[in-house]
Amino acid sequence: MKKLTGLLFFILIAATAFAQKQERPIVQFSGIVHNADSATVIVPYVSIINSSNQNLVNISNYKGYFSFPAHERDTIRFSCVGYAPEIIVIPANVTTKSYTAQIMLKPQIINLPVFHVFPWATTEEFRKDFITMKVADDDLAIAEKNLSRSSILSLRRTLPRDGSEMNGFQDFHNSVLNSHSITNPLLNPFNWGSLIKEISDGDKSRTPGTN
Repeated sequence: MKKLTGLLFFILIAATAFAQKQERPIVQFSGIVHNADSATVIVPYVSIINSSNQNLVNISNYKGYFSFPAHERDTIRFSCVGYAPEIIVIPANVTTKSYTAQIMLKPQIINLPVFHVFPWATTEEFRKDFITMKVADDDLAIAEKNLSRSSILSLRRTLPRDGSEMNGFQDFHNSVLNSHSITNPLLNPFNWGSLIKEISDGDKSRTPGTN
């Protein structure tokens, strides 16, 4: 009998609470989320949790605007990364069946402690890697490698000639090419015939008695 009475009492309390919850009027809760330090700066994509209605989650859009149905006296929690959470309670006896609010979130800066990440799990691994580490060459060693015979021969096969060397090579090529096109007049038999004729004509002009 006592168990039955207790069960009926529990059902009555639950039904009363449910009825009271259902009796709260529904309102359309709307608004825009702004930065508390500057009212002209909006805060987009804010998480909005209705703590009075099974933690129902809503999110504001990219302009910070939100609108969703809720009950009077519902507790609404606004949270966003980089801002302190803000809690709003929808007032009772809203006559217009809609409630509009401007939510101001205060920026929150959290300084985290410095954490250094190393690639070694233990000091033994660090000691082993340090001992077997290959030290990079200094400037003198790098210069000696670049001026070695093997390095110069390799560069000679791959690198093109520089400007002055290419200009000298082109001048030598042009001189060789042009020297073949120039003929020696002493090797021309027709020139020899003309020369002999000019000498003979000159001797005749110097003969006495000629005008």
